[in-house]
Amino acid sequence: MSYDRPGEPLVLGVPRAAFRPSPVFLALVALFVTSGVLAWQRYGNVRFDVFLFVVSGWLVSLCLHEYAHAVVAFRAGDRDIAHRGYLTLNPFKYTHPLLSIVLPVIVVLLGGIGLPGGAVWVDRHAIPGRLRHTLVSLAGPATNVLFTLVLVAAVRLGSGGSAEFWQGVALLAFLQLTASVLNLLPVPGLDGGNMIQPWLSPQYRRMYDLFAPYGFIMLFALLWSPRIGGWFFGAVFWLADLIGLPAVHFRDWLHLIRFWAG
Repeated sequence: MSYDRPGEPLVLGVPRAAFRPSPVFLALVALFVTSGVLAWQRYGNVRFDVFLFVVSGWLVSLCLHEYAHAVVAFRAGDRDIAHRGYLTLNPFKYTHPLLSIVLPVIVVLLGGIGLPGGAVWVDRHAIPGRLRHTLVSLAGPATNVLFTLVLVAAVRLGSGGSAEFWQGVALLAFLQLTASVLNLLPVPGLDGGNMIQPWLSPQYRRMYDLFAPYGFIMLFALLWSPRIGGWFFGAVFWLADLIGLPAVHFRDWLHLIRFWAG
C-alpha cells in the first residue's frame, strides 16, 4: 500500500493519508449513530435498532482497540505499521478478518462475551525497550477499560430516550467489561500475556512463543466450559457491581438484541 503524493505533509516520515479513517470505519460509526437515534426514538422495530446499535458499537470498539495498539507501536518505533493500513481504522486490514470480525460478533450474539478480536501485526524488532513493548500491548485493553467507564457513566447519569436504548448502552458496557477482563488475562498470545512476555527469561519466552499461536483458541474453548465460564462470569458480575453496572439484567439485555428469537 502506498500513500505517496507529491507535496503531501508527513508525520514522522509517513504521509498523512496513512492516518485518515477509512470509509469502512466511517460507515460503522454512521451505522452506530443512526441506529442509536432510531433506538432512542423507538422507530420501527426497536429490537432490530438495538441489535444494529450494539453490533456496530462493538465493531467500532474493536477498530479503536486495534488502532490504539497500532498508534502506540508507531510512536514506539514501528513506522511500517502505517503502511500496513492499521492506522486507518479499517477492520479488513487485520491479519485474520474471520477471527477479528465474524467470530467476535457471533460470540457476542450467542454468549454475550466481548471476545478479543482483531489483530494487528507489530514489528517488535523495530521497537526498542521492554517497557515500550508492554505499553503497545496495554494500549488495546486500556481502550476497553475507558469505554467501559464512559458507558457505565452514561447508563448511570443518562436520561430521556427509550428504555431499549439504555439497555443497549448497558449491554455495550458489559461487553467492554468482559473484553477488558479477557484482554488482561496473562494468556499466551493475548494482550495480557504479551504485556509480560518481554520481561520473561529467555527459557520461558521460548515456551510462551510456542503456545502463543494457540492462546486465542484455548481461551475460546475454556469459556464454553460450564465451570470455567461460570467462574469468569462470576468475576465479571462482581466487577460490574463494583462499578455500578446493573448486570443482574444481563440476560434481558441479551434477549433484547436477539430480535429473531421473539
